[in-house]
Amino acid sequence: MKPVVQLQRTGCGIASVATLAGVNYAQAKHVANRLGISADDQKLWSETDHVRRLLKEYGFQAARREVPFSSWEALPDLALLAIKWHEERGRAFWHWVVFWRGSRGPVVLDSKRTLRRHVRTDFGRMKPKWCIPVDPI
Repeated sequence: MKPVVQLQRTGCGIASVATLAGVNYAQAKHVANRLGISADDQKLWSETDHVRRLLKEYGFQAARREVPFSSWEALPDLALLAIKWHEERGRAFWHWVVFWRGSRGPVVLDSKRTLRRHVRTDFGRMKPKWCIPVDPI
């Protein structure tokens, strides 16, 4: 699995789904826009419905509920993680990343454009709040 870099400042949800689907950012953005999902919509990074709809469109099933993060070892083999969770004016926001337990061990695939490396293993620096387990349908 290869990380997809977000081309918009707020496109981490679209890029994370693109990573899972194995498509580029422009393709995932096109599908998202067709579904009425825009990176400019704060709901993309403050609610889960948009990402869940996009996952379904690409043939993935997301768990119905978010699972609170307890440890890296307890995560499923494939999940969307909410990191950098914070509140602004009473509304929660986060950055979407992909957690993948591959054959070479666990990694986080982070779409943030300014990172030097988008495949991360610096687990101590990331502070996940919760995850959404993901399975192909």
